Amino acid sequence: MGEPKWLTERELRVWEDFLAVSAKLDRRLEQQLKDEAGMSHAQYEVLVRLGRAPGGELRMTELADAALTSKSGLTYQVTQLEKAGLVRRRSCETDVRGVIASLTDEGREKLREAAPAHVTLVRELFIDGLPATQFAGLAAALSILSARLRHEADAGPAAASGSGQMADQLES
Repeated sequence: MGEPKWLTERELRVWEDFLAVSAKLDRRLEQQLKDEAGMSHAQYEVLVRLGRAPGGELRMTELADAALTSKSGLTYQVTQLEKAGLVRRRSCETDVRGVIASLTDEGREKLREAAPAHVTLVRELFIDGLPATQFAGLAAALSILSARLRHEADAGPAAASGSGQMADQLES
């Protein structure tokens, strides 16, 4: 393997800004949810994903993908939510290995209570932090990067070598 292509000063500055913004947003959202709703950001995301799913339920593997967490991390969060009566788990009727998580009435109510303050903070810190044209550019760039990472995850390591095509879209 040859010498890596080092980041330019501008690239490094953008990368460090991305890391800082991401960490600060996560900390603020985590604190707000703990203070006002008594749950973690990860637990809130589980409730949101289940709330948006048909019938308020998903297989645990689908929920792990949707909630952007590992299966073991999801199991821990769902266990905590289950203890609080916000989520219920049951065996999948069509696949003995499958487990389905479903939102309880209490979980739906908790989500309804937590959502207004959470979305207000998301809007304040993220959405309204940029003029509309810059936000549109950020949205487009994040969509491209998200699709690229999803494609690489689905295709495995071999996809990484051909991922330059999507990166080219960022420049156009």
